[in-house]
Amino acid sequence: MAKRRTLTVASVNVNGIRAATRNGISSWIADRGPDVVALQEVRATDDIFTTHVDDLWGASWHRMHAESEAKGRAGVAVVSHLPITAGRIDIGGKADRFDRTGRWVEATFDPEATGLDAPLTVVSAYVHTGDADDENRMEEKLAFFDAMTTRMQYLRRGGRHVLITGDFNVGHTTRDIKNWKGNRNSAGFLEVERAWFDRWFDELGWVDIARSIAGDIDGPYTWWSFRGQAFDRDVGWRIDYQVATPELAARATASHVDRAPSYAERWSDHAPLVVDFRI
Repeated sequence: MAKRRTLTVASVNVNGIRAATRNGISSWIADRGPDVVALQEVRATDDIFTTHVDDLWGASWHRMHAESEAKGRAGVAVVSHLPITAGRIDIGGKADRFDRTGRWVEATFDPEATGLDAPLTVVSAYVHTGDADDENRMEEKLAFFDAMTTRMQYLRRGGRHVLITGDFNVGHTTRDIKNWKGNRNSAGFLEVERAWFDRWFDELGWVDIARSIAGDIDGPYTWWSFRGQAFDRDVGWRIDYQVATPELAARATASHVDRAPSYAERWSDHAPLVVDFRI
């Protein structure tokens, strides 16, 4: 059997695993066949999630799932045909306010499984939406970014590869939102939110893989409202990311947004972000 030369990691907000299943996620899984899939907004209990993974991917697939204690809300997961050797649910540290909210999960893979030269930790994160008119909701979102940054830097120590994936609910620059002028005072494009991204990329050295590969172009967007003609007119937001340590980012050979062929064929309001890594 030919040696595998690429590790493919996909990340997608499924907008409810049960709804995604009804609406056709299985065809995307069959066509794309990623090695590792990070999911956000699973919105299911552990037993329901397990049933859907078994049906969609197969019972042999490994999985880490962090459900939210708020029924029908949030939930993140990592599923993989590669064995997961260690995992963590919740962001940890002093950020226990986010425990059991279903917004952070980690899965670690040994080099023997991935073909990389060091262990790999893949995170699936679902950042709060926020609300520019609600001080408490914005404080919650910014506090999560603070905790997220602390955990990112902790994971980076010791020489492992780290990949932070997920729905971050922020467009970093004017290239990331089609209607950025109309959203300058909206959650998702506030300067105070975008400053965290500036810190990650400019100060701490993390790499936004999709942007580094696409270059200085609009998008490619990953989310479009179900309302109006947003999808058909490609009036979207790039709010889903794969953010890597520099050594791992250097192995990225391709980045794709698997945008549905038509509005009727969408199984989520997000599209999967898929990255190939050389191994």
